[in-house]
Amino acid sequence: MSTLQRVWDSNFAYQFRRDPVAICSALVLLAFVLAALLAPWIAPQNPYDPLQLDLMNSKEPPAFGGQGNPDFPLGTDDQGRDLLSAILYGTGISLLIGIFAVMLQAVIGVSIGLVAGYMGGRVDSFFMRLADIQLSLSTLMVAIIALAVFQAAFGPQRYEDLAIFMLIVVIGIAEWPQYARTVRASVLAEREKEYVDAARVIGLSRARIMFRHILPNALTPILVISTVQVANAIVSEAALSFLGLGMPVTTPSLGSLIRSGFEFIFSGQWWITTFPSVVLIVLILAFNLLGDWLRDALNPKLYKET
Repeated sequence: MSTLQRVWDSNFAYQFRRDPVAICSALVLLAFVLAALLAPWIAPQNPYDPLQLDLMNSKEPPAFGGQGNPDFPLGTDDQGRDLLSAILYGTGISLLIGIFAVMLQAVIGVSIGLVAGYMGGRVDSFFMRLADIQLSLSTLMVAIIALAVFQAAFGPQRYEDLAIFMLIVVIGIAEWPQYARTVRASVLAEREKEYVDAARVIGLSRARIMFRHILPNALTPILVISTVQVANAIVSEAALSFLGLGMPVTTPSLGSLIRSGFEFIFSGQWWITTFPSVVLIVLILAFNLLGDWLRDALNPKLYKET
């Protein structure tokens, strides 16, 4: 039997096929990822290329309203950018920041959670008090301070060049306690089991026991929390961009697109903010629904044989 066939016949795949909400969420996420990856080929315009922009085309209404230009199906923004193209490229930027920020969160949080849970004692107390301090500060508060200081120190031009990197680092560092606490709880339960005692008896190092034996048995909650954390990271990036501390106007993300159109929403140009907002809501909803399904599917206590 091939690997693909074993995966298809597994209990996990069986539960997925029986849940229409999970299927729809996965299909929506797949559509967003493919649209973002294929944006250079399917987008009518490159919104990052100033030579393709024309201010004479600014604030064009959507074509389906009967008044817009057929060349701009969702209309244009105040800079003359095709909104459909900007959304395709912006979705890719938001997904890139969200995924890599969560990867950074996972690396930091999982490492700290493993060490704290396995070592215990003062090491555990130190890292958990550090996590408590971090959790007392909201992600937006930490990000706003860090990004504002960076902009003041290095200037707007330097910030535009490093905006994606800075957002990944700031959001990643601000959210690591979520992983650390989750992994620590799993490690506390696993470290007292017989297979860990056997690994100690045969003389394996602490690092080998933690990363080769305990970590694989703590992956389930990590997968669940990662799905939700990607959604949270995308929301954080959108909020920071809306406040002017995220992606620059020249490199639009979903958040910066919403911000650029917000000042025009009451003057009749509703589409500039509305369409990116709808895309952001659908994207976050799909991640959250898929995360809820993963939590139930990977929890044996909630699974009922039918």
